[in-house]
Amino acid sequence: MSEARVTKENAIDFATHPDRYRHWRLSVDGAVATLALDVQEDGGLRPGYALKLNSYDLGVDIELYDAVQRLRFEHPEVAAVIVTSAKDRVFCAGANIAMLGQSSHGHKVNFCKFTNETRNAIEDASRFSGQTWLCAINGTAAGGGYELALATDHIIMADDGSTAVSLPEVPLLAVLPGTGGLTRLVDKRMVRRDRADFFCTVTEGVKGGRAVDWRLVDEVVPRSRLIEVARQRAEEFAQRSDRPRGAKGVELTPLNRLIKGDSVTYDNVEAAIDRDAGSVSITVRGPRRALPADAAGIHAEGVAFWPLAVARELDDLILHLRFNEPEIGTWVLRTEGDPDLVAAADALLLAHADDWLVRETVLFLKRTFKRLDVTSRSLIALIEPGSCFVGTLLELALAADRSYMLDGTFEDSNLPPPTIRLSGMNFGPLPMPNDLTRLASRFLAEPGRVHALAGRLGEDVDAAAAEELGLVTFAPDDIDWEDEVRIAVEERASFSPDAMTGMEANLRFAGPETMESKIFGRLSAWQNWIFQRPNAVGEVGALKLYGTGKRSEYDRKRV
Repeated sequence: MSEARVTKENAIDFATHPDRYRHWRLSVDGAVATLALDVQEDGGLRPGYALKLNSYDLGVDIELYDAVQRLRFEHPEVAAVIVTSAKDRVFCAGANIAMLGQSSHGHKVNFCKFTNETRNAIEDASRFSGQTWLCAINGTAAGGGYELALATDHIIMADDGSTAVSLPEVPLLAVLPGTGGLTRLVDKRMVRRDRADFFCTVTEGVKGGRAVDWRLVDEVVPRSRLIEVARQRAEEFAQRSDRPRGAKGVELTPLNRLIKGDSVTYDNVEAAIDRDAGSVSITVRGPRRALPADAAGIHAEGVAFWPLAVARELDDLILHLRFNEPEIGTWVLRTEGDPDLVAAADALLLAHADDWLVRETVLFLKRTFKRLDVTSRSLIALIEPGSCFVGTLLELALAADRSYMLDGTFEDSNLPPPTIRLSGMNFGPLPMPNDLTRLASRFLAEPGRVHALAGRLGEDVDAAAAEELGLVTFAPDDIDWEDEVRIAVEERASFSPDAMTGMEANLRFAGPETMESKIFGRLSAWQNWIFQRPNAVGEVGALKLYGTGKRSEYDRKRV
């Protein structure tokens, strides 16, 4: 294994703040916020490329993700968000091609996955948070720029004879739109297949009335009235929202994170890397004290409210490990703490589900577990004495590719045997990308079992019963525990990482497909193939020659 060490200085950091944005301007006016893209050309995350024409790299999207989170938590009064460009006659040229050309394959895939998740978070806000996102396209929207617009619920475009939308990846770059463009065209906007086929093969895109007729945008208006109409539509959407206009937001203060050697430590989450084994042990700790008794107490705690704090820390850790530790292929998931306090936290979330902050916290937990679901790493859960796999934290074990639960306790341990416990959080609030709960996905062939398990809410289930119920994979005793766990981790490291990524992605999402599961499934398939084909990245491939004036030389054989 590589001996590379990630330090605070060389890691890609996903923490930022509007005061430090280099590429976005965020303004709030009553119930409507405006997020204007104004990319600083020399502000790339890495040297070697210029972010011209509002093109973006990971750094631009880190700021967008931060803005999405802050608008949801810090601005409960905001019921509509307008996305537009601060530059004249250019909306967004999409992902920066020079950046893609110099990036490793792994970085390209992680970059596109993160941008997808951010756009999914925008759609999640419109669907579940009463915060509708709109897009005002005031200039060329190409590739990822149009994909950003597609993530919003209403698209308004300037009708000026030149502003157009396009997905030119196929004719220009020999790849496909990387952030869900094709799927959103036909699944979300329901563009007719023949029209979508034409649209995706013309570099100049589509503008004016045809863009409306083809459902590519919702309306076109004169350039002089673009922002006026966008504001009117935003106010109309805001009137339908249930977000509390007079509520006080919760400031997302910086996380208390320490990177030291091979460990990453937060207040409630800790990761310890074993580079020789190619694995990381991730421990999520339960509450250390009693939680508030009511919604007022939750609001008083703010970011210190345990479920919100855990969601923020685990989210940050997942992104850190994805981008900064690509050779750590197996994530071992543990919990530690008082099961009763975790159960109390779940009860609090369920009892106050209508409170805006509780709703946002649960939705954040949902998105964080979904980020775990689509992470290309092997997930192994270990349920040991002292653990607290209850309700929300039990989702970690249910998300794992396999789980081990100790039957009994360890010799010389004064801790009781481990148990797991179901709560209402396992039966709806935290669905996977396929829109099923992890229990429903687990028991796809036995839907009646999920109903039966609902009758065991709040019950402590020991290892033998958990194995019988199908809630864990294996339940070894203390004699076999160490060897079985060691072999599982060592075996995972011996397999091809590429094969593991493909296998896990295929097995995790059983049952029906949603737009979200299609986007991630297709993304994994095409990026891990098309993005490595010579037609795209070879010396005479389209990505290599883009901007040089030379024609690509394609291998014409269909595979």
